[in-house]
Amino acid sequence: MCRKVPSPRRPVKGFTLVELMITVAIVAILSSIAYPSFMGSIRKGRRADASDAAAGVMQAQERWRANNALYTTTLASLNIASSTTGNGYYTMALSAASGTGYTLSFTPVAAKGQNHDTGCTALSVTVTSGNPAYAPAACWSR
Repeated sequence: MCRKVPSPRRPVKGFTLVELMITVAIVAILSSIAYPSFMGSIRKGRRADASDAAAGVMQAQERWRANNALYTTTLASLNIASSTTGNGYYTMALSAASGTGYTLSFTPVAAKGQNHDTGCTALSVTVTSGNPAYAPAACWSR
């Protein structure tokens, strides 16, 4: 009778549980570092909503001022139907209107997440003699 010689054991293919846990831990650490930066970039991009709305209001105010003695403090006078910006990330309000200038303020809508935009939650444009001053200046990328 012929006996078979046992073959050497083949290496097992695949991952061990320890290797998978290390991979999951590395991915979790990288995600916790990257996510805040990602959200900061998203919020910075959403500030363009306020910038676009500011440009539209400033143009409308100049058209208004060409026909009236003073700038207006109501968006309705400028034929702007809504006090929210185009994408709805901010509400806007006019104040301190005079014959030489006005202030346009932007407040983030809490449900849209812009209220977590550190240092850039309250945006404003103060126009004096046709020259806009943006505050805080670092938050307005033009």
